[in-house]
Amino acid sequence: MPRLDSKKPYLAFDLGAESGRAMLVCVQSGILTAQEIHRFKNQPIEAAGSLRWNVEALWREMQNALASLDGRELTSIGVSAWGVDYALLGPKGELLENPYHYRDPRTAGIMEEVFQRVAKEEIYAATGIQFMPINTLYQLFAAWRQSPNLLTTARQLLTIPDLFHYWLSGNAVSEFTNATTTQLVCPRTRSWSKELIERLELPTHLWSEIVEPGTFLGTVQSSVVPNSTMTGTPVITPAAHDTGSAVAAIAASDGTAFLSSGTWSLIGCELDAPVITPLAMQLNFTNEGGVCGTTRLLKNVMGLWLLQSCQRAWGGRDYSELIQLAKCEKSFWSLVDPDHESFLRPGDTPAAIDKFCSSTEQPSPASAAAYVRAILESLAFKYRLVLCSLEKLIGRRIEQIRVIGGGSRNKLLNQLTADATGRKVIAGPTEATALGNAVVQILATSEATSLKEVRAMIERSFRTEVFEPVDTDQWDRHAARFEQYCEVAHA
Repeated sequence: MPRLDSKKPYLAFDLGAESGRAMLVCVQSGILTAQEIHRFKNQPIEAAGSLRWNVEALWREMQNALASLDGRELTSIGVSAWGVDYALLGPKGELLENPYHYRDPRTAGIMEEVFQRVAKEEIYAATGIQFMPINTLYQLFAAWRQSPNLLTTARQLLTIPDLFHYWLSGNAVSEFTNATTTQLVCPRTRSWSKELIERLELPTHLWSEIVEPGTFLGTVQSSVVPNSTMTGTPVITPAAHDTGSAVAAIAASDGTAFLSSGTWSLIGCELDAPVITPLAMQLNFTNEGGVCGTTRLLKNVMGLWLLQSCQRAWGGRDYSELIQLAKCEKSFWSLVDPDHESFLRPGDTPAAIDKFCSSTEQPSPASAAAYVRAILESLAFKYRLVLCSLEKLIGRRIEQIRVIGGGSRNKLLNQLTADATGRKVIAGPTEATALGNAVVQILATSEATSLKEVRAMIERSFRTEVFEPVDTDQWDRHAARFEQYCEVAHA
């Protein structure tokens, strides 16, 4: 039997689009505890018309977190972060530039150019990944067109969590779950699709070895935090994609769908094999890598980015207050397609919502609370649509939805999701990404023997909240109207 008591905690870095955090996870008598030791903002840089990530600022914050633990021994360290974005390393392993943000406008119109070289059907057959202009494939194509010399000079391409693993351990590799978000990996062979890369005439020398979640990468280098007990600590890659780690924390199969709720909403289920069919491509679903040989069949929805953008436009008004006020607003007054292209880039989101409402002959929201109500109801309707499509693809009914991530704290959205879908919603844990990150480390160090075992540990350790559907007939009456708005938006 494996030991279920760890005197030395696991450190999970969870880097999101809005903020980062460092979490210590301990195991005692089969129960997990999680302690946040450091939280920091993730603020992109706007310069010369481009939007980029300040990865060196994030790295300093990670070093600060490690320095705060000096004198304490850890079992291991792992990093999870967002997908699709990448960093370029030079001949000496140096960072050549701050990585572009996926919302940078350089990919506008690029997908159509790519499809002139390789048909959509062939790209999907090779990768099984949802078509989105933010995918690494289109970012690289734009970069190759705009600055070919930079890509020629670069020695290696790493996704964002891989970059931080490299800075921690000195080992530059590509973790599988995050590599799949590039739309350049074959999910069947779990390797780079070299044929696709060559046909797109992208550089062929940039690609690192792909490794599975739970791979030992080395130990923390002495230069990371000089003269610290952190030096020599094992570095283990978890599911480096944040959603991959979040889903590792729960069971999302056999009638349960996951909804990873944050800046993006990702809705899907865990399967033993990818679903790469004409219908899956038509419905624009993605087959992302999962832990222990699984596939996450899911669809990306714009998520709480709309609300976050409105909140910034209103000068940072209190989030909880806005949610409370939205409860009292009139239902189904204004609805938008959260995935409309006008909402993808940073800008005046309330004005973009007004424009969408005008184009679909709806009244615009009359107050901040009304905008919030419109966003949350629209998200719930979109979840309903995606859930229906998911059931078509897997050939069985979804009985319940497991909401995880920071958005699981939004009780109003949880209830609206239950009402819109007619399914029970189970919310929690909030820190699913950090917990999933840690349990892969736990498996890698043989402190547990199976994914089922570590998921059971999480279920015992963290409370969830249940939301039962009510008034579903009202949602049924407005569903066709919402679907029409989505069709108009994408016509």
